[in-house]
Formats: sequence, C-alpha cells, structure tokens
Amino acid sequence: MRKTLRERLRYWFDGTMDRGTPALIGWLGLASLALITLVSSTVVVLARKDTEENGGWPGVVWMSLLRTLDPGTMGGDTGQPLFLILMLTVTIGGIFIVSALIGVITTGLETRIQELRKGKSQLIERGHTIVLGWSDQIFTVIAELVEANQSERRSCVVILADRDKVDMDDEIRRRIPDTGKTRVICRSGSPLQREDLELVSPDTAKAIMVLPPLTDDSDIDVIKVLLLLNNRRWPGRRPHVVAAVQNSTNLAAARLAAGDAALVIDVDDIAVRLIVQAHRQSGLSTVFNELLSFMGNEIYPWSEPALAGATYGESLTAFERGIPIGLQREDGEIRVNPPMDTVIERGDRLLLIAEDDLLIERAAVPPTIVRSAITTAEAPEPSPDRTLIIGWNPRAAEIVSLLDRLVQPGSVVDIAAPRQPREDLAGRRDNLTVGFKHCDPVSRPSLESLELDGYRHIVVLTDDTIDPGRADDRTLVTLLHLRDIEIRLGDPYSIVTEMNDDANREVAQVTKADDFIVSTKVISLLLTQLSENRRLDAVFADLFDPEGSEIYLKPAPSYLLPGAEANFATVIEAARQRGGTAIGYRLAEHSDEPPLYGVRLNPSKTAPLTLRERDTVVVLAEN
Repeated sequence: MRKTLRERLRYWFDGTMDRGTPALIGWLGLASLALITLVSSTVVVLARKDTEENGGWPGVVWMSLLRTLDPGTMGGDTGQPLFLILMLTVTIGGIFIVSALIGVITTGLETRIQELRKGKSQLIERGHTIVLGWSDQIFTVIAELVEANQSERRSCVVILADRDKVDMDDEIRRRIPDTGKTRVICRSGSPLQREDLELVSPDTAKAIMVLPPLTDDSDIDVIKVLLLLNNRRWPGRRPHVVAAVQNSTNLAAARLAAGDAALVIDVDDIAVRLIVQAHRQSGLSTVFNELLSFMGNEIYPWSEPALAGATYGESLTAFERGIPIGLQREDGEIRVNPPMDTVIERGDRLLLIAEDDLLIERAAVPPTIVRSAITTAEAPEPSPDRTLIIGWNPRAAEIVSLLDRLVQPGSVVDIAAPRQPREDLAGRRDNLTVGFKHCDPVSRPSLESLELDGYRHIVVLTDDTIDPGRADDRTLVTLLHLRDIEIRLGDPYSIVTEMNDDANREVAQVTKADDFIVSTKVISLLLTQLSENRRLDAVFADLFDPEGSEIYLKPAPSYLLPGAEANFATVIEAARQRGGTAIGYRLAEHSDEPPLYGVRLNPSKTAPLTLRERDTVVVLAEN
C-alpha cells in the first residue's frame, strides 16, 4: 500500500525523535529559530517605525531572542500595539520552548547518570589490576591489593562482574571503607562475553585475576574466561593472568585453555595439603596466612652481591631484619631450604622473609649464639597415628590418600559421617587402615560413642552440600562438643577444622580448636601474591608440596633447652645443624589470641628469647 507524504514525514520525524536527547534539543532549537525568524520578519514588515527605533533587523532579532529566553525582559517594552503583541507572542512561545528544553536536558542528564551507574562505560586506565568475577573472596583480594600498593603514588583495581555496579560499590565501601591511594572501580558485565571484557581495558592492565564464582559450574566459567583471554589478540605485552579452579579434575583443561602465559591454581589440592599438613601441626594456617598476605612478613627475592661465595647456611644470620629461606639461581631455578653447604653464586638471589623490602639490611656484626642453650637430644622417632575424620566432602578421599603417603606404617584413619562414603575406602593402602563409623556431627551422644580418647588427631570437614554459612554454624557446634569432651577426657587429641568464612574463626576461638583451615582465604591471598609477582609461583608450589622441604611447627625442646635464655639466632643455628631453616616460633600460652595465635615470624635475632616445653619452632625442613 502506497504511503502518503504526510505518513512518510511522520515516519521520518519519529525516526529522528528515537535518536535521544541530542535530537530533541535539535528540534527545540529549530523551533526557537523558526519562532524568532517569523516574529522578527513580521515586525520588520508591519512595524517599520518600531524596527527603526530598535536597531533594524539585527536589533529586532536580538530582542526576540532575549524575550524567548527570559520572559521578564518584555516588561520594559514600549511601542505600537502591534509591536507589543508580537513581542508578547515570542515571549509566550519562548516559555513553552525553554520549559521543554529544560525538561529534555534534565531527562537526558538523568538518563546519562543512570547509564554511568550501570557500569557500562569504557575504562581508560593503565597499569591496573583486573579482577574477573565476584565472590566473598573479592574483599580479601581488594584489601591485599590496597596493602600491596601503599607505596605507589596511584593504583587502580578494576572489578568486572555480572552484578549491579551500585550494589558492588556499596558492598565494597561497607566491607573496606578505606582503600588508601588505591581506586576501586566496578564495571557491570559478564566476564564470559568478549564485548564486556573490553570495558575494563585488558590491553593496558598489569595483571588479570579470575575468581571462581559461587556456582555449581564455577570451573566451566573460569575455563571459558581463560579461553577468551588466551585467544584474544594482544597488541603489546600480555598482562599476568592468574586463575583458580575448584575441582582438581578440571585443572588440566583449565591450564590448556589458559596457555603458557597464565597460572592456574587447584583450590581443592591446596586445601587438602593444608589440612593434611596442619592436622599434626597446629598453627600452620596462621604461618601460611602471614607469608601469603601483604600484611606482616612476605617473601622477597633479594640480591646481595657481598654474599657471593658464602654458603646458604652462613647467610641465615647475615641480615639484621630478614631470614633467607632459599635461593633463586640466575637461570630461574628455585631452591627452597637447599643443603646448608650450597654456595651462593654471583647472580643468585636470596629468597628472604621480611616485613618489607625497604627494611632489609645486612647485620653490622654477627649475632651472638648461645651454644649452651642448644639441645643435644635427638628428635623423637615418629610413631603410627590414629586419626578421626568427622564429616565427608569431595576433598576427603584426597586427604586419606595424602595421609597414606605421609604417616607411619600401621596408622589408622576412621571416617565418622552420617552416610558411608561412596568411594572405596577399603582399597589397598601402604601405611593406613581406613574404617567407617556412623555419626551425626552435631549430636553429643553420637560423638561420645566414637570413643574419642583413642585418637591423637581429629579433622572436622565442612559440609559442601549446604549453604557455607550454615555449614560453619554446624561446624561450630561440633567443635564445642569435641572440646567439652576433650576437657573431660584430659586433652588426648588435637583438632583441626575447615571453615568457609574467616570471620567465623575468631568466633570459634572459644572452642580452642588447634587450627582452622579457611581455604578460600588462602586461595585469595595466593592469587593476589601471584598477580603481583608470578615468579613466586615456584616458591609456593614447593612450600605446599609434601615432597622436599615444607613448613613444620616442631617441638621447641628439639632445638633449645626448655627454659634456657637464648635468642632467635641460637634457634636458627640449632635448626641449621639439623638441616633446617628456622623462620619463627609459636608460644603456646598465646595460641588462642588473634590475629597471630602465638605465631611470630622473622623475630629479632638478638632479643632475649626463652622457649618452654609446649612451644614450637617454625622451621623449613624435609621431614
């Protein structure tokens, strides 16, 4: 059907109106111009005398413009009636046009502000850190990046998540009110969409961190993001990319998707190793939290040419504030706690634990070693363990397998859970015998029926099938029952437990559990460290690996005579003689006091120190 000219013009007009605020302003401007032109022309033609008195055509146009913008201007007009009527006409028309213009501009500004609040504007930054995804880990990550960038003049953290920008901003301000010199910018969009990724300017970023979301398919989302980043065309240097997957079975696929330029961390594997290492060494999680955090002591690669030719053992007391834990060879090889006679070559860098790299300095004179305080007693021989695991989750089977590699032959592990695990626990194992006992973890009679006095170690696992907050609540009840039973039995066992939220750790101190493993916090700290310095990946991989040297909290009487007055340099020497590197100690009397729970890393080497029977030494050793 053929359209009329009027319909075509209406369609054209509607199309221009769809173009938004600029088109509306343009039409109002044309309407104003038309009104001023029409009135001015009429005055010139019909009111010649008034035209001459007001400066001719230009003067009349100027008068019409002023009366269009300001209706009060016509209050002083004089002249013939026709002239006054025409001025009144242009004033009335101007009232409608200016009112409409103000409304259009106001609406346009509000619309623009709403668009900005949606977080869809393009970012223009350089040297920023991008965090893809949103979970409770984000607050630990931001706090750590703020701490890491304190010495920077300006720094920026950009978060891209499929959430409302205003909600993200409000939540960050509530949880982290002071971000110092670091600006935190949120953008709303899906990290799974290439177009949304471009909003955060990945080409100019320093590092990109991919957080696993709190969904059942979290690893699938992480792998998709890694694929997008790996297949993207980078115009210049690629930023460091670090990511984490929840399930160990997805690690190979994630690393293939990420390519050689990215680091992918196995969350479950690290959680398993922490639990297994900590179940016999209370306080280990605090040590890792401090080493991985930018608050307190960190690990720094440090070049000290004056030590070239010296041995690693000689370097242990060479610094006033700082303790070596290994070497980084010139070719990049990392050696944690190497043999004490290892020669430091020119070009090697020491791996130092220190509060800040600005505080590292050589000792003017060697510290005094109180050799009379060093014990000559042999360390007790390891004996078979009896361990009880309360609860079951996907990490439990790996915990049992790793325990089998580390414990002495003849050791026993019993699983206490509401339902017998589907995994085959009766399979052949080298050192362990695995059993099952039915138990409701929050029932006191059920726990008492387990005959807890027959176990040396108890591990409480969190329930992954329910809400994390609710799971922590149930864990707290279990811990209260276990501690009360332990008091009645006379302290026969240690307790190590998983927690989902680090905030619950201080609440749980009333239970006096020996250690808490908050794997989500450890992963957040590890990702942040690697985003700032990916060269530390080999160091942390070695520390978490049960093979080779790892961190132990060993009885202080194995190094110093209980009650003998010495200093930490003496502890370092005692550990050196046994092939280990002492990096701190833990005082038993302060083990329930947050935030350090009695752990002191990188203490003064010369200050007086007396360790008691129940205290422990934090040491890097092979066993």
